[in-house]
Amino acid sequence: MRTRFAIKLHAVLEKHFPERRVFLKSDSDTRFIRLRPATQLAAYAGAFLLVAWAIVATAIVLMDSIGAGNFREQARRDQRMYEQRLNQLSAERDARAEEALAAQARFNSALAQISVMQSELLSSETRRSELETGVEVIQTTLRQTMRDREAARKSLAALKDSGATTPATEAAAPAQMAFMTAALSEAAKERDQVRADAQSALDERDALETEIKLMRERNDQIFRQLEEAMEVSVEPLNKMFRQAGMAPDRILEQVRRGYQGQGGPLTPITFSTRGEQPDPDELRANKILGQMDQLNLYRLAAQKAPFAKPVHASVRFSSPFGYRRDPKTGGRRMHNGSDFAGPYGTKIFATADGVVTYAGWMSGFGRLVKIRHAFGIETYYAHTSRLHVKVGQRVSRGDHIADMGNSGRSTGTHLHYEVRVNGRPVNPMTYIKAARNVF
Repeated sequence: MRTRFAIKLHAVLEKHFPERRVFLKSDSDTRFIRLRPATQLAAYAGAFLLVAWAIVATAIVLMDSIGAGNFREQARRDQRMYEQRLNQLSAERDARAEEALAAQARFNSALAQISVMQSELLSSETRRSELETGVEVIQTTLRQTMRDREAARKSLAALKDSGATTPATEAAAPAQMAFMTAALSEAAKERDQVRADAQSALDERDALETEIKLMRERNDQIFRQLEEAMEVSVEPLNKMFRQAGMAPDRILEQVRRGYQGQGGPLTPITFSTRGEQPDPDELRANKILGQMDQLNLYRLAAQKAPFAKPVHASVRFSSPFGYRRDPKTGGRRMHNGSDFAGPYGTKIFATADGVVTYAGWMSGFGRLVKIRHAFGIETYYAHTSRLHVKVGQRVSRGDHIADMGNSGRSTGTHLHYEVRVNGRPVNPMTYIKAARNVF
């Protein structure tokens, strides 16, 4: 039995949606389908919902397409800015390196000039000492001669006063006096010459001291430039390793132990075998050489760690490291790498020096390249279309190792790039972002 509300509702529906019949006629029979008001209302509501859903879905698709286009354009702009910044930093790094080399050449030239000047100064000091000794000898001889002359004069006067002089003695006295006068004049000339030579040696010494002072000031300026260049060059590398989670001291020690070719630790300038303390210039020079050695070790370590992008062309960063919605099943799964989407056949490059440990097909990864690097690091390059390396091959950073493709468990052309440290996956962008202000 229907209620009053149901009756009223039916009356309202009957007013707007009167009952209709659809007749179906055949040769021998006629049938009809009754369309009640509630059935018509449900049909109209379903049609309205279908149209509304189509409008909303179309709007969402259009907005997503517009947003994806803006994102790609923004990604291209970021890529261009990144490449410009990378080129600027590379130019600055090269300029700093050239300045360091030029400063080192000037420093070596200055050290050679200082050595020559020190030898000349020592020779001048020795000559001055000899001249002073000669002056003292001549002065002593001159004083002794003057005393002898005075004694001779006194003796001659005493002989004259006593009347004991003879004609021969009186005749010989002027000759003796003339001889003594000539000897005194010669001694005085030699004394004046020695004094002049001594003064000339002192003037030369003062000039050498002034030149050495200027040379030391130039050396100090060169030292400051070298120290600033070393600080500017070493600090970004140190920061890069720290941001990548790699302890710089431990990394440098590993490189120092394993590096056996050219470019190892530099030899200090001088060593003292007499127990003397090195002067400040030697200490500063040895400190700079130590920093140059550290910079060289940083360069070697940076080549062995994946501080580079695996793709140099313009690509889209399509999926980050971490948990995400699986593109195949729709479930939530861990994504152990970063995805870079680009055109089919885009070149893929090694991100660090290492040895190829796998090059072939692997389930899920498709065509895969695995490279073992130093410090327990390993990189994966998956879903490639073509491989350009083989197992056991040694590669360097920037070597062309594969082409981008769509092999294996993939929804489109892209590169799946992984970095593993001691077998544990880590975020590859940690290394790429850490090197943005260096390479």
